[in-house]
Amino acid sequence: MSARLVHDRVRVRVPATSANLGPGFDSLGLALEIWDEVDVRAVAGPTTVTVRGEGAGTVGEGEDHLVVRAVRAGLEAAGAPQAGLDLVCDNRIPHGRGLGSSAAAVVAGLVAARGLLGPSSPLDDASLLALATELEGHPDNAAPALLGGATVAWVGDDGPHAERVPVASDLFPTVLVPENRLLTRRARAVLPDVVPHADAARTLARAALLVLALGGRPDLLLPATQDWLHQDYRAAVMPETLALVRALRRRGHPAVVSGAGPTVLVLGRLDDATRSTLAAQGWRVGEPGVARAGAAVLPA
Repeated sequence: MSARLVHDRVRVRVPATSANLGPGFDSLGLALEIWDEVDVRAVAGPTTVTVRGEGAGTVGEGEDHLVVRAVRAGLEAAGAPQAGLDLVCDNRIPHGRGLGSSAAAVVAGLVAARGLLGPSSPLDDASLLALATELEGHPDNAAPALLGGATVAWVGDDGPHAERVPVASDLFPTVLVPENRLLTRRARAVLPDVVPHADAARTLARAALLVLALGGRPDLLLPATQDWLHQDYRAAVMPETLALVRALRRRGHPAVVSGAGPTVLVLGRLDDATRSTLAAQGWRVGEPGVARAGAAVLPA
């Protein structure tokens, strides 16, 4: 497989994502209407990266930048020539908060590579998901970032796969973002290697129920988001997050840890008083909506 650069500039936008959604550990994900935009130009000179917004001044600004690495991975997979890259990243997805910022960067770079190659690009969605999973380690965030909406992802003997699942039009998520960050590897490090069979079995049942609930059974969202597999184990590294999840659930809100945390995702809206109280406690409260479309090249 070989290709060539057809365009010298593309602009891509990619949504934030929330993985797991409670019981769907490393498999379920939801795209949210918080968008990063990346302008990519192929140039004759060295690679430069300008980051505006989230992550400015804290992420790499050269060949080690994650978007650059993803563009290069995409071009290499297509057999296309490499070039210098001039990137401008307008970031709105919070970093280190469990909203898929790294998956968004990877998917943005891969979609940009496909855009540079033009309509004859050999990089279809399946190829991009495989490359994103290789760079990310698992497809739970990459799938909704690429496809939009809610997705279920899995890895078979032939690589990663993902399918969209229905999401009701009246589902309006709320995100509660704390000031502190948490590295994904730290959040995963506290998870046990073995869990009780009963916990795995009942979590599996709730994950299946969640697919039904997302499609239009809001009355099932609270029981469907119950998890015994990973969230409670993470209380050691994000006690405020788990305390808030539990408090909201006691009040009937389907609250979960967003991805590896520490953001809290509620699959529904909160009343004004609760929103005001949480904002006063330092939580950034947002209602981003479900991103029904995934990453895309914007019109020139």
